Amino acid sequence: MKLTLRSLLFALAVTSSARAENWPNWRGPNQDGSSPEKNLPAKFSKTEGVKWAAPLPGLSASVPVVWGDKVFITAPIEDKKQLVGLCYDANTGKELWRNVISEGDLQWDNKSNFASPSATTDGNRVVFLFANAVIASFDFSGKQEWKRDLKETHGAFGTQWTYGSSPLLDGGRLYIQVLQRNEDFDFQGFHKGTPGKPHDSYILTLDPATGKDVWKVIRPSDAMNETLESFASPVCATVNGQRQLFIIGGDCITGHDAATGKELWRWGNWNQDQNKNLRLVPSVVVGDGIALACSPKKRPVFGVKPGLSGKQNDSALAWTSDPKDFTSDVSTPAFYGGKFYVLDSDHRTITCVEPKTGKVVWTGETGSKSKFESSPTVADGKIYMTNFWGDVYVVKAGGDKFELLSVNEMGDGTKPNGDAKSCRSSIAAANGRLFIRTQDKLYCVGQ
Repeated sequence: MKLTLRSLLFALAVTSSARAENWPNWRGPNQDGSSPEKNLPAKFSKTEGVKWAAPLPGLSASVPVVWGDKVFITAPIEDKKQLVGLCYDANTGKELWRNVISEGDLQWDNKSNFASPSATTDGNRVVFLFANAVIASFDFSGKQEWKRDLKETHGAFGTQWTYGSSPLLDGGRLYIQVLQRNEDFDFQGFHKGTPGKPHDSYILTLDPATGKDVWKVIRPSDAMNETLESFASPVCATVNGQRQLFIIGGDCITGHDAATGKELWRWGNWNQDQNKNLRLVPSVVVGDGIALACSPKKRPVFGVKPGLSGKQNDSALAWTSDPKDFTSDVSTPAFYGGKFYVLDSDHRTITCVEPKTGKVVWTGETGSKSKFESSPTVADGKIYMTNFWGDVYVVKAGGDKFELLSVNEMGDGTKPNGDAKSCRSSIAAANGRLFIRTQDKLYCVGQ
C-alpha cells in the first residue's frame, strides 16, 4: 500500500510539474509569446483574483521573467538616478533583493528609459541588460557573478530612440543584438554612438558563466539612417534539426547558425522606396514552419520559409499580407495552437492568421480607447493584451470568430498617451498565474 501511495504521489508531482512552465525571457518558454499554462483567469481586477501586488520603484517596458518561485524585473529609480535589477518571491510578492547595476542618466527620450530590455534566465542565473550598454549576471540569491560595460569594448548603442532589445539565454549562450546607426550622431540633446569606435551592426554572444565574449558577428545592411535601427530582440528556433538565430532589422530578416553566428540566409524587400525612417520594433516569431517578419509603419507582414540558404528573392515568401487586413508596427505577434496572432497597435485590432497561407481566420476590434504597444501573450486558450492605460484585454484564442472575454482595469487610473508613463510591458504566464506590470505595481493574478 505504501508503495502504491508513493507511486501515486510521484505521478501527481510529475503531472503537476509538466503543467507548470517558467517564463525565462521576454517572449516566454517557446520564444513565441505562448505558454502551455492552464487554469488561467479571464476576469480579474486590482481587488479580485489578485494573489499579491508589489510596488515597483519605477516604470519601464521590461517584462517580468519568472523561474520557479522567483520573479525578476528591471526598473529605474528616478530620484536616485539608478537602474536596478529586482527579485520577488513569486508566491508572496515579497521583494527578496535589489541590486543597483548602473547610476547616472536614465533616459534619452520622452517615451521610455534605459530599463526597457527584459531580463533573461536559464534557471541558474539571471542577466540584466540596460540601454546604456551595462550588463550584469547574478545567481538566484542576488550575488553578482560578473558585470560589464559594453561601451568599453564595443561602443555605445547607436539608436535614435532608446535601445530596447532584450538579451536571450538559449543553449548555453547569451545573445545580444545591436542593430544601429552606422555613425555617431546627435538627437534631442544626446550624442549617440561612440566617436572613434566602430558603428557596425552586430550580434554578440557571451559566455553566461563569465560574461566574456565568445563571438561577434557583423550584420551588414544596405539600409540608411534610422532604418538601420532595430528594437527587436533575438529569437531562436529549430529548423530542420538545426538551431537557428533569427534577427530582423535594417530592411531584412536573417537566419544564423545559433552556435557560430554564421549567416545562413537573408531576405528583405519591404523598403523598395528606400525610406530612411523605418526603424523596426517587432521580433521574429516562428511557428508551423514559417518565420513571421513584420515590416514597420503599416507595411505588410511576411511569411518567410526559414529552411533556406544564401540571399533570397521573393520566392522565399510563403505569403505577404495586405496591410489593410493586418499589420503590426510595434507589437510582436504570438504563435499558439497552430495560429499566429497579430496585434495592430494603431487600429487596436487582433487578427488570427493561418501560418502556411496567411489567410485571415478572423479580425476583432478590441474597442480600446488607448493604443497597444505591448505584445500579446497567449495561454490556456486566451490572448492577453495590455494597452497604454494598463487595461488588460482578454480574447478567446482559436475558433472561427473573434470573442472578447473581458476588459480588466489594472492601471493606476491615469490615462497616458504614448509617453514614458504608458504601460508597454507584456504579460508573463507562469506556474498557473499571470504576472502583470502596470505603471506602479507588479500584480500576480491566478491560483
